Amino acid sequence: MGTRRKSREAALQYLFQEDFIGTAIEGSYEELLEDRFTRFCSHYQISRKARPYAFELLQGILFSRDEIDAAIREHATNWRLERIAVTDRNLLRVGVYEMLFSEDVPPQVAINEAVEIAKRFGSDDSPSFVNGVLDAVQGSRQQVDKSLT
Repeated sequence: MGTRRKSREAALQYLFQEDFIGTAIEGSYEELLEDRFTRFCSHYQISRKARPYAFELLQGILFSRDEIDAAIREHATNWRLERIAVTDRNLLRVGVYEMLFSEDVPPQVAINEAVEIAKRFGSDDSPSFVNGVLDAVQGSRQQVDKSLT
């Protein structure tokens, strides 16, 4: 398993944890994230090589969360964000972040990685659900790109 996959899995696990404990933020959010992530990594023995990209993902996801969640809401037809399984919701956040904001990750790679991680951490229905939502996000992006040219 590659380092980036391990990073994505670590980001997913961190986001999953945060959904349950919440984040009461006082002071600098970046310092809080860095401190919490460091403790998370030591507790769950996250590879040192996987940490930088996982932290980059978390920073980006948390900074752009409103835009990411809006994309998920728009493309997860007949699903309220709050009703999507916690694992699937956070995995979609990782995938949408990479698709919209990571210039070095091709959208198809982001989709494929999310589907593979869904097979490992999600339910039996997770891979097809994650694939469907991320494909819809990608299709929407392609339509916007075509209309701009």
